[in-house]
Amino acid sequence: MEIINALGRRKASVARVYFKQGNGNIVINGKDYKEYFPQLNIRNSMYEPLVVTETTGTYDIKVTVSGGGFKGQAEAIRLGFARALVKINEENKALLKPKGMLTRDARVVERKKYGKPKARKSFQFSKR
Repeated sequence: MEIINALGRRKASVARVYFKQGNGNIVINGKDYKEYFPQLNIRNSMYEPLVVTETTGTYDIKVTVSGGGFKGQAEAIRLGFARALVKINEENKALLKPKGMLTRDARVVERKKYGKPKARKSFQFSKR
């Protein structure tokens, strides 16, 4: 099997995911995934597509991720994992689609408007 690559995005994060046949090593930006994401809940959400398709330990995965915070990066990686698994085996789509793992979450931070301190917050109104 050659290297399969996919792209995942969430908020300001972009993750490039590279799958190849192996024994389950996951490296994110040159570090082990347990070192990169020490929080267990964030790690589990990132790992979820592999658990659903029962492919844990069958691929060596290399990830380069940039931008955003740790939660956005983990969800970008999750989308990249799901897309790569569908590229590898089309039958995985039936498992991942109902769980919403192939949908790109397009919500991003709203921009700040002029004349306001934040996107929607206003200064205190004084009638007199």
